[in-house]
Amino acid sequence: MTIQDVDVLRQNVRAHDAGAALEAAEGTALDEAGGLGAAQYAPDQLGELPLTAVSASPGCGDPTLLAQLKPGQVVLDLGFGGGIDVLLSAKRVGPTGRAYGLDMTDEMLDLAGRNAAEAGATNVEFLRGDIEAIPLPDASIDVIISNRVVNLSGDKQSVLAEAFRVLRPGGRLAISDFVLTRHLAPPLAAIGAAVSGCVAGAFVRDDLEASLAAAGFLEVSVEPSQVFGRAELEPLAPQLDPSLIPAGLDPGIAVAALDGAVTTSFIRARKPSEPRPGPQRDGMAHTAE
Repeated sequence: MTIQDVDVLRQNVRAHDAGAALEAAEGTALDEAGGLGAAQYAPDQLGELPLTAVSASPGCGDPTLLAQLKPGQVVLDLGFGGGIDVLLSAKRVGPTGRAYGLDMTDEMLDLAGRNAAEAGATNVEFLRGDIEAIPLPDASIDVIISNRVVNLSGDKQSVLAEAFRVLRPGGRLAISDFVLTRHLAPPLAAIGAAVSGCVAGAFVRDDLEASLAAAGFLEVSVEPSQVFGRAELEPLAPQLDPSLIPAGLDPGIAVAALDGAVTTSFIRARKPSEPRPGPQRDGMAHTAE
């Protein structure tokens, strides 16, 4: 993907997220990707959160539960949307901890700020920026979470490298996102992307594991939380924009070919605890155990 392609993709994602923020502020709940989003959270977690934080959550899991946050930790959410995961994280890390959220969309920043004020959260901070260039110092974060956001990046390796940079030694990555179990031919990849909303294309599992290792992470784990088989895909097929289906491709055949290829997955990894000089990137030494 060229720099121009990445820029266009980023603009498209920003426009989509701006619209989503406005819809949530107006009380229009989001229900994308076959009922994912707020439905993935336990009801007792959502009771004390502002409705606009919940409705602006088109995620695919609960990364705050995956992260197993502890009091006093510093956590960063990549692409916070309405702020649901930041607010849940703030509760888990308590007053001695801190929860950061990073997003590139002004409308989401405004929405999340209002939600934090309504929730009375004082240990949160929302940052404007790109997940490919995190505006935080080296080794400043204990845990990074993200919910259905990394798949939107056109430069995923930079996202992983930046995550590694800002994590403290021993820090952990805990992501919920779409992952493909196998490579797909271009026509099927287009439909798979439409089903999952992965406008930049989801990672293939083997490639994701290799990319995390290349970034320096250890203890890499990719665990499917939902596998989209024919039973899950067939109801979604009629909802797809016809312009997204390549000419001459029968949707029924495509669904059969996609059977089991699309998953939502929990992605875990850890930064080594003991640093030593390693490959250089942007003037910073990577670490390895």
